[in-house]
Amino acid sequence: MEFVKPPGQDLRPIGVICVAIAMVAATFIASSTWERVRVRPESRSIEITGSAKKRIVSDLIEWSATIEATAPDRTAAYRQLHAHAAKAQEFLGGRGVVEKEISVSAAGIEAIYETEYVGTGDDRIARQALQGYLARQSVTVRSTDVALIERMSREITDLLEQGITITSSAPLYYYTKLGEMKIEMLAEASRDARVRAENMVNSAGGAQLGALRTADMGVININPANQTQGSWDGNNDTTSLEKDIITIVHAVYALE
Repeated sequence: MEFVKPPGQDLRPIGVICVAIAMVAATFIASSTWERVRVRPESRSIEITGSAKKRIVSDLIEWSATIEATAPDRTAAYRQLHAHAAKAQEFLGGRGVVEKEISVSAAGIEAIYETEYVGTGDDRIARQALQGYLARQSVTVRSTDVALIERMSREITDLLEQGITITSSAPLYYYTKLGEMKIEMLAEASRDARVRAENMVNSAGGAQLGALRTADMGVININPANQTQGSWDGNNDTTSLEKDIITIVHAVYALE
């Protein structure tokens, strides 16, 4: 832009003013840039995983056995099944199993058919012939006396010698204080994460461990004793008396 000097007017004061404004603007830009760098230092952090493991012993057991009876007549099959189920309950009660811990399912009855062939050659046909009826019922025990029920799961087959068809299932084992245990294990895993982070920072040098920024709980795996398999949604073993509970915590700490 070109200034036209009016007749008799000196332009030097205007030039001085423009130079002053330009210097002030440059100083403000430089100051703002320095301020942004000063108040926003580079963020430093360390991410660490902590874990805890503990052996637990199941304090609740659930076990069931299936009783079967066959007869040519539906009613006879049911009566025989009812008598055999009563003997099974008597067997358990006589060995110390509490009556209220025993439950019996509803009886199920189904017809038994066998394929028969009639005729010969091209005239030979197959047909389903009724052979009788199969009645089935299960007896289940849920108890805190783990040792006793374990023994019953093995001894119940003694009823076979009395003509009772019975099949014993594998017991299921549970730990009833799992909720309290999880809280304790999470705290222990968190402490482990802190110790790991401190050891790593102290060994590497050049920084100090700061405050906890974020933390999240990983999956909790309950495995048979001495096994370490994991899954994305966590394991909850019910097949073994002794179990290992493994807890994971992911933490992020600031570095100072």
